[in-house]
Amino acid sequence: MSALTRNEAQLRAQLLDVHHYAVALDLTTGDETFDSTTLIRFTARTAGDTFVELKPDELRSATLDGHPLDPAALDDDRLPLTGLSEGPHELRVDARMRYSRTGEGLHRFTDPADGETYVYSQMFMDDVQRVFAAFDQPDLKAVFEFTVTAPAHWSVLANGITTRTGDRPAAGDRPAAGTWTSAPTPVISTYLAAVAGGPWHTITTEHAGLPFALHCRRSLAPFLDADAEEILSVTTACFDRYHEKFTEPYPFDSYDQAFVPEFNAGAMENPGLVTFRDEFVFRSAVTDTERQTRAMVIAHEMAHMWFGDLVTLAWFDDIWLNESFAEYMGYQTLTEATRFTDTWTEFGVTRKAWGYDADQRPSTHPVAPGPDDVPDTASALLNFDGISYAKGASALRQLVAWLGEKDFLAGINTHFARHKFANASLADFVDSLAAHTDRDVHAWAEIWLRTTGVDTLTPHIEDVTTGEGPGGWTLTVDRDGSRPHRITAGTYTLAPDGLLERAELLDLDVPSDEVLSVSGPRPALLVLNDGDLTFAKLRLDDTSLETALRGLSRIPDPLTRAVVWGALRDMVRDGELEPEAYLATAEAHLPGETDLALVQGVLTFARTHVADQYTDPDRRAAALATLGSIARDLLRRTEDGSDPGLRLAAVRALISCSTQPDTIAAWLADGSIAGGPALDPELRWSILARLAVLGAVDEAAVDAALAADPSATGQEGAARCRAALPTPEAKAAAWQRLFHDDTLSNYLFTATAQGFWQPEQADLVREYVPRYYPDAVALAARRGPAIGQAAGRWAFPAHAVDEANLQAGRTCLEDPAILPLLRRQLVDRLDDLARALRVRGA
Repeated sequence: MSALTRNEAQLRAQLLDVHHYAVALDLTTGDETFDSTTLIRFTARTAGDTFVELKPDELRSATLDGHPLDPAALDDDRLPLTGLSEGPHELRVDARMRYSRTGEGLHRFTDPADGETYVYSQMFMDDVQRVFAAFDQPDLKAVFEFTVTAPAHWSVLANGITTRTGDRPAAGDRPAAGTWTSAPTPVISTYLAAVAGGPWHTITTEHAGLPFALHCRRSLAPFLDADAEEILSVTTACFDRYHEKFTEPYPFDSYDQAFVPEFNAGAMENPGLVTFRDEFVFRSAVTDTERQTRAMVIAHEMAHMWFGDLVTLAWFDDIWLNESFAEYMGYQTLTEATRFTDTWTEFGVTRKAWGYDADQRPSTHPVAPGPDDVPDTASALLNFDGISYAKGASALRQLVAWLGEKDFLAGINTHFARHKFANASLADFVDSLAAHTDRDVHAWAEIWLRTTGVDTLTPHIEDVTTGEGPGGWTLTVDRDGSRPHRITAGTYTLAPDGLLERAELLDLDVPSDEVLSVSGPRPALLVLNDGDLTFAKLRLDDTSLETALRGLSRIPDPLTRAVVWGALRDMVRDGELEPEAYLATAEAHLPGETDLALVQGVLTFARTHVADQYTDPDRRAAALATLGSIARDLLRRTEDGSDPGLRLAAVRALISCSTQPDTIAAWLADGSIAGGPALDPELRWSILARLAVLGAVDEAAVDAALAADPSATGQEGAARCRAALPTPEAKAAAWQRLFHDDTLSNYLFTATAQGFWQPEQADLVREYVPRYYPDAVALAARRGPAIGQAAGRWAFPAHAVDEANLQAGRTCLEDPAILPLLRRQLVDRLDDLARALRVRGA
């Protein structure tokens, strides 16, 4: 399989104008394959040669302007088109295609709850070629129309409004079927074409004169019904807010949101048909922070209708023009338009941490890489990470602080007007911004978007004395890095009741030769980047660090607390704060924390990083005990039912860190927890997984739980539990399923991998650590990018924090044949492993 190079894409774009795709899919031909016929109308600007891409199970025929092409000419997923004359052409391709079980191309899923089958497309990057023939690059936009033959009881969705246009009666071994036709789209890129079919449960409404709809599989219908009002409220509120911000109206004929099974990403911005992972249809209780996350994803994908769909990148070096903008707009618009008014706190404690971590690894890259940094589609896939999303959104937040929101929005609207239904680059966008300001936006973009790494800002406070006594204090800020930052510094004093009160917000430009002189007593706490308007690691002066460790929960604003927690997190990762000190701070302050996003974010870092990686094995039990103490304090605080979301977070934390099975086993047997909540499926499977790790259940118990919950999530829970059982037989069976039988879907692979490695079972799985590397490389070569990425992310032996594992991984990286997505995952995981070793050594 060859990756499309940038040079090839540029040459083809110079040669061709692509006008129209008419794609006919027959989804009634069997469980493994489907029929795909594509008619492409295009024009050659000059005479020349090119190719069309396709990854068929069988290429049956192809004709160019009515003349047959040799199917045997298909080579490495490319069908040559030679001797093109100048002028219009028509290409017809008829092929049999294979359904996917890995979330790529046309994914097919049969719901174990009721036996119903669903298909949906994920065409990003080069996966459209798994569905139909295409000139597959983002700057060859065209109109798309689909005709889909599907089982008679299905409905079919596409980018444009679909209409059932015919029926086929059953005859012989042919099942009854319906034919659906989609309205033509405006011109869009190939990776944004979308289709989905199945017996969907659908909720429809109308807003702003357009049809809006929600779709999910039938077994999830009661859960979508329960949340439909909230989902649609967020959807329409964001839609209206975007129309207040943007002068270009929503450019498509409808807005469908389909919650689909076994989806690899969080969601995909297909115009008119956004697809979401259907875990966002909540089957069990969730916290309000998780509802906010779902709302943010809705807002993010809707922003893409403008950033990415209306105006599309010309090549994949500019994915930040899609993802960074959608990330920034999603958080900002959700804050402005919905009940979720504190979204930037969750961003600060969760998403920015993702960006900071990514930007400190060897795999870091600029927010906007240069053309030479993304030479082909395979390298482009590596950049969908915390840099393109979280760091890019942070850079935009800093840009707004520096430029002003009025000029920023004016530049955006100029960009839309100049490039709608076309393609644009970073240079185009910067030119649009520059038209509305005297500031040097080009210089800002060069230093913020073309460079890598995280700056670190450190305050220095000096007391000033005069002949009459204390004369105030001075502040300077050291910058380890290269970027300019416009920030505020918050100063806090201790009130008589022990609370920290904000005394002043100081506006700072960093770097600066100016020494800022401030009257009054030295603050008990000084927080750089108060308001979290830039992307930089922060340090605290000695006095502020002591105040923070002792009084963090008494800082009044949750976003400021998020900034301080982030600084402590970075200090742990950099070996400047002992992991035990972080846990002690969490134990002192989380029981009184009022912001749920902070509780969840801090507990997650403490559990997955501090306890499992940064703490020596002989001290891990004590770390888990501290986390258990925090969880029990939160449970006591919420016994009155005043905060069910916080109580749910506490229950989950206590399950996760339990080292003795008695309490959680009793919960499972009782079916509820004293004071609530009742155990829903998610909690039952979480408890069973932890009991499996501890050796307190056997396979028979897992089988019984699956019989009680045979849903798709039940199947995943059972796979996770079976892999977690602490027996040689269970581990051998799980390893076989993961790396050798190639039948697991993407989700069942991930669930099995999540269960396999457990720090408590290090001796039991020791022999598998060196086996991981060759087996993962071979698996990725056989099963492709999605499974290769999952193998690197979820199946990596992260618990084995030792030099032997690190060296085995580094030796593996010397193999030049490793699939790029797996290589990227291994580079990142090994860097995390090396950091954990340094933290333990420190």
